[in-house]
Amino acid sequence: MKIGVLIMSILAFLTGCNSIKGDQYQELNPKFSLEQFFTGKIKAWGIIQDYSQNITARFEADMVGTWSGNKGVLDEVFTYYDSDRKQVRKWEITKIDDLNYTGTAGDIIGTATGKSFGNAINWTYEMDVPVDDKSYRLKFDDWMWAMDNGNVVINRSYLKKFGITVAEITIFMQKQ
Repeated sequence: MKIGVLIMSILAFLTGCNSIKGDQYQELNPKFSLEQFFTGKIKAWGIIQDYSQNITARFEADMVGTWSGNKGVLDEVFTYYDSDRKQVRKWEITKIDDLNYTGTAGDIIGTATGKSFGNAINWTYEMDVPVDDKSYRLKFDDWMWAMDNGNVVINRSYLKKFGITVAEITIFMQKQ
């Protein structure tokens, strides 16, 4: 039992050492404006990969965003190719200042926090993720990068349990 805890601790430490550093994107263009990109209709396509990088799901999403002052709403509808299952999420986002955001959604635990770094934005939050007949509370480390004059965004999500990445999500989003 003690060896297992030691191995998990070492893995968690090593995984933490490999985390993305946002400052490296501070001077890169195009600058990512969350309010600008997530206003109007957005189409997205993505994959979910397990810990061994096998693709476990493919999906597309239709999103509509609106902003009024420092408040934004992002409605998302995900359709999974393998099952035609639909997943709906409504984000309510608040811009705190030029660099910081908070967000809530029905399936997010507590409040998500976002921080802007030039052409990137990093979101962190927790969610209970259903897998087969169980549910697992995972920490999400989402990184979004603006591409193509701000009309395309690439999103990489690292889903972690005990500090270890157990799954990854890649999403390509395009303004319509």
